[in-house]
Amino acid sequence: MLALLLALPLPAAFAQGYPARPVRLIVPFAPGGFTDVVARILGQKLSVAMGQQFVVENKAGAGSTIGTDFVAKAAPDGYTLLMVSSTHVISPWIYKSLPYDPIKSFTVVSKLVDSAYVLLVNPKVPARNVQEFIALAKSAPDTIHYASSGNGSAQHLMGGLFVALTGAPLKHVPYRGSSGAASDLIAGVVESSFAGVPNALAQVPQGRLKALAVTTGKRIPQLPDVPTMQEAGVAGYDASVWLALLAPAGTPHEIVERLNAEVGRLMNTPDTRKTLLDAGVQPDPSTPEAMSEYMVQELARWGKVVKEAGIKLE
Repeated sequence: MLALLLALPLPAAFAQGYPARPVRLIVPFAPGGFTDVVARILGQKLSVAMGQQFVVENKAGAGSTIGTDFVAKAAPDGYTLLMVSSTHVISPWIYKSLPYDPIKSFTVVSKLVDSAYVLLVNPKVPARNVQEFIALAKSAPDTIHYASSGNGSAQHLMGGLFVALTGAPLKHVPYRGSSGAASDLIAGVVESSFAGVPNALAQVPQGRLKALAVTTGKRIPQLPDVPTMQEAGVAGYDASVWLALLAPAGTPHEIVERLNAEVGRLMNTPDTRKTLLDAGVQPDPSTPEAMSEYMVQELARWGKVVKEAGIKLE
């Protein structure tokens, strides 16, 4: 047996024993948000499938850049992974400088899911649809606020894009995580928010919030009666958020392939697909190569959106 192990190339032998201890899954956002929900679902599934705990750790702050930088500087051994959202390719256009490169500092493991965002308003807001909401905002400039999970977050960008396309003078209110933004929206402290589908599903059916539109070009199965932005009269608005699993640059290819295969298998099981769909997201696993190319494209796309929408940190 020893002779066989010695005959194997070192990375392959290392990968065969992976994981030999718990794996840290870093979520660069506060608990309770869209990314955190998916991370906990995936972490639980990977723990069972791979025989070691995948422990979710939230390291929030600075539009997800604090937790992301932590993983960029971690040992590339497969024991520190990162769950990123579209924010990962937005931050470089929002912040003047980052301590990491969003592409070169990481090794892609897999794309995970896609999801719409939902324009939510407090029930006390006297607007039954998007056009009434726009008219309300224009009738009293800077008195209607939209909450987000932080400066430079996907929620911030979804709102900024809405302002740019409609001219509605909404005021951005950044929070330290989407759960805080949702709590104040429910309480009426702020009037609106562009929230992830999981947050919408937790509040809209009970009547605690109203859903006016989804951000994607097609309606979503979880909220079939809610129109798209384009159906609601906002021409050119089509945006979704994705999540991906990354590792530090230099992580052994064999470990990346092992994780990618396991993630792909889990994402395609009926149980996991149902759990994710119930949580408001669409499973969409990929090869590392395909997601790497997509991230480069998304970096360019969101850079253009940030520039054209004039989105800046307050």
